[in-house]
Amino acid sequence: MRSKFAKDEAAWNTASHEDFYTYYEKQSRGTAALRRFEAIQATLLRVMGQPPRPLLVADIGCGAGTQSRIWAAQGHTVFGADINEALIGLARKRAGEAALDIAFSVASATSLPWADASMDLCIAPELLEHVADWQSCLSEMVRVLKPGGALFVSTSNKLCPKQQEFALPLYSWYPGCVKRRYERLARTTRPELAGYATYPAVNWFTYYGLRLHLGRQGLRCMDRFDMMDTTQHGKLARLTIAALRRLPSLRLLGHIATPYTVLLGVKSM
Repeated sequence: MRSKFAKDEAAWNTASHEDFYTYYEKQSRGTAALRRFEAIQATLLRVMGQPPRPLLVADIGCGAGTQSRIWAAQGHTVFGADINEALIGLARKRAGEAALDIAFSVASATSLPWADASMDLCIAPELLEHVADWQSCLSEMVRVLKPGGALFVSTSNKLCPKQQEFALPLYSWYPGCVKRRYERLARTTRPELAGYATYPAVNWFTYYGLRLHLGRQGLRCMDRFDMMDTTQHGKLARLTIAALRRLPSLRLLGHIATPYTVLLGVKSM
């Protein structure tokens, strides 16, 4: 016999809910989204170094394709994948309007449609927290990366009480059983709790746990503090960043104070 939850979930499919598409259609073309993705690109090109040739870039969980268009507009070859067919349709439409050639696919992050060692850069912002089988997602990203290629991930942070996934205070510190209750509500009768997301956040990470996991797959990882551009800060900020990098206890406090986890991993040659 199917559970009541299964019946409710089938009756309320947030992927086809009008508010879901409307929310992401508007959010993805807003100034905040554009600036966020531009900042990611600027950070990656600074840390990795300006490439001698256009990169092969995989935008995983690409949604409406805002980030894909930013990379394609600079001459890089971009491939986007997302499980939501409606958002992929919107991504294709917007790319066409911008005269950008981007290969978008409807695909799961657990089964990426690209060959082994085919990408220079994989970008997966705000994805892992929504996918139950996050280990397979990371394995797929590592699989499609070339040796020497880089993987950028931003995701939830269970160390920090502030978060943007659920409209609830201190949610990342909730016990697992309480989180699971709100996850069920967000997928059934209360989708507004998680911004009408088809797959509300179910995973909460730390940089340290992700670094350990990816280290076993041959990636050398750095966090937000390693990636900071100290030339853009004053003397006091530069000293603070240097102390965070040197002292593990201060670095931990820094992670507790930031609402999401950021990681860049480079695949062994």
